[in-house]
Amino acid sequence: MTRSDPVVGKPLVSVENIHKSYRRGSQSISVLRGIDLSVGRGDFIALMGPSGSGKTTLLNLIAGLDRPDQGSLIVAGTDITQLGELDLARWRAIHIGFIFQFYNLLPVLTGLENVELPLLLRNLSRRERREHAMTALELVGLADRVKHYPRELSGGQQQRVAIARAIVTDPTLVVADEPTGDLDKNSAMEVLELLEQLNREFNKTIIMVTHDPRAADKARLIHHLDKGTLESPGK
Repeated sequence: MTRSDPVVGKPLVSVENIHKSYRRGSQSISVLRGIDLSVGRGDFIALMGPSGSGKTTLLNLIAGLDRPDQGSLIVAGTDITQLGELDLARWRAIHIGFIFQFYNLLPVLTGLENVELPLLLRNLSRRERREHAMTALELVGLADRVKHYPRELSGGQQQRVAIARAIVTDPTLVVADEPTGDLDKNSAMEVLELLEQLNREFNKTIIMVTHDPRAADKARLIHHLDKGTLESPGK
């Protein structure tokens, strides 16, 4: 489960002078103000800050789920601000693995079928999809839960299925938005140790939004946002 950086020697993620505002009625609410951020291949970055500081907005911009008002977003060698909607969707399918706070599993599908979903966009046979999905589930320690539906799994197990789904396509970048926010302490620690393993053993680049200092401690570098600006990184 490895992927070479498309531009050797360049940062995997290069965010330059990013601005983002949203309309609320007749008002324009500024969320991000001139953000610069560089993420190297194999980094594990935590984005922290108070509610409304712009953490999730920045994560969504890097993942191609939203567009900035101004600035450059070069991810995996592509300035994604220049892509049309169809090309952007294709780019996300290749390069981005998503992990959400509330898992976003389909309740009518088994764990194995949920993990297979991103592979439906690939030119793979049904057998190949099953093999890839099984490998991902084995990696997250759920090989014995492949036929279980989300309602039959604990919160921690559901999040591990979601992580398997995020990595099954071998994405260039994994983005995680509060991945432990809905979990108890023990389940949260299991999920964080799994993310740490993906980074350490498989060199997966991870950008994680979190409010939890214990979660942030698993990252190699912590960036703090406050009122739409990025403070100097620390660890």
